[in-house]
Amino acid sequence: MTEHQVPVAIVGMSVLLPGARGLDAYWRNLRDGVDAIGDVPADRWDACHYRPGAATGPAVADQVYCRRGGFVDGLAEVEVTRYGIMPASVPGTEPDQLIALDVAAAALADARGGDRLPPRDRIGVVLGRGGYLGPGLARLDQRVRTAGQLVRTLAELLPDLRPAQLERIRSAFTERLGPDRPESAIGLVPNLAASRIANRLDLRGPAYTVDAACASSLVAVDQAVTELATGRCDMMLAGGVHHCHDITLWSVFSQLRALSPTQRIRPFHRDADGILIGEGTGVVVLKRLADAARDGDRVYAVIRGTGVAGDGRTAGLATPDPGGQTRAVRQAWRAARLDPAAPRSIGLLEAHGTATPAGDAAELTTLTEVFGRGADHRDGERPVLGSVKSMIGHTMPAAGVAGLVKAALALHHATLLPTLHCDDPHPRLANTRFRTLDRARPWDPDPHQPVRRAAVNAFGFGGI
Repeated sequence: MTEHQVPVAIVGMSVLLPGARGLDAYWRNLRDGVDAIGDVPADRWDACHYRPGAATGPAVADQVYCRRGGFVDGLAEVEVTRYGIMPASVPGTEPDQLIALDVAAAALADARGGDRLPPRDRIGVVLGRGGYLGPGLARLDQRVRTAGQLVRTLAELLPDLRPAQLERIRSAFTERLGPDRPESAIGLVPNLAASRIANRLDLRGPAYTVDAACASSLVAVDQAVTELATGRCDMMLAGGVHHCHDITLWSVFSQLRALSPTQRIRPFHRDADGILIGEGTGVVVLKRLADAARDGDRVYAVIRGTGVAGDGRTAGLATPDPGGQTRAVRQAWRAARLDPAAPRSIGLLEAHGTATPAGDAAELTTLTEVFGRGADHRDGERPVLGSVKSMIGHTMPAAGVAGLVKAALALHHATLLPTLHCDDPHPRLANTRFRTLDRARPWDPDPHQPVRRAAVNAFGFGGI
């Protein structure tokens, strides 16, 4: 990223997130402080894996101690024929590909650019997407690998079983996985989350996915801003997608002891004890600000600076480092030609805010280091710190764009938004310039700072 960044306008947005099918529903939930967390639906994973007592004692791979999170069941209905996709190819396809396509189309429609789009070869797509085992690949793995392992194990344990009986067992097992359709196989290729959007919407610029763990969707936005700044593209779709509640993913975070044993996600609370996993998709449509002004586009917000950094060598891959976070945040503010420590430099910071003790402590240290200490105004008023994870859970690769859309909506509607479950804040919050809100409040204009300004953080496992 160049030292001084080309201003980029957000001209369209759309989401599918827990409790919110679309931008209007998301805004209402944010404004009203709706908690969209619920119990895991029965068809996501077998209830036999849930063991509340597993939070203490040795970690066991097939047991998880948490069953609450953010889910989009009942909201994620995609009319695939609208995009020229045959329904027969849908059952084996990873759902995130179809959902991302639907959300991207809605974001383009929100940009009101259907008749004023740049040339198709000047429009690109970058999506953040993790390498987690999705439901489509999980079914294929069970069909290809698990069925064979099951039959071989039974043959060893029960040598009297005849080959015909073993084959009936294999058939019964695979039939429960649904029909085997070879034409669905292409729907399992990970990078097609972006490529399918470009294919179906006829966008001929660069189309690819990035995986930077929980920072993925903001890294995708950074990449999209770069494409616009270099002049390679005139419009970019950027965001993130995560629709994976496979038990293996829950098992990983359970073994890491990252899930909340109290099954509540409380960012920046004194007693925050872990994440709740969420799912969702968000896409923003970006143009250079000068082009958006020329074309008369509605602008939700303007991206003035982005920054990306790594932690380098730390005590462990999963140990967050305020030093790396500080470099990324300062880089973004330098690119925007702004001083984060200046009085009234910021009104809202949508934080990463995972509600893990180590993560929250590191981020609050980062905020103190970058923005300074103490009250922001003479009357003691402080800028607002928020985390949408308190409402929808941690949507992993889509977490950053969920926060970005929230911040853009707050700017657009001139409203400061609440963070749930933070009635007893983390002690380090008092060292920062920030406060949390328990309900929405008007973002009144400041006669000393006429520009409303927000920032968004997303930090990924491994130190990005």
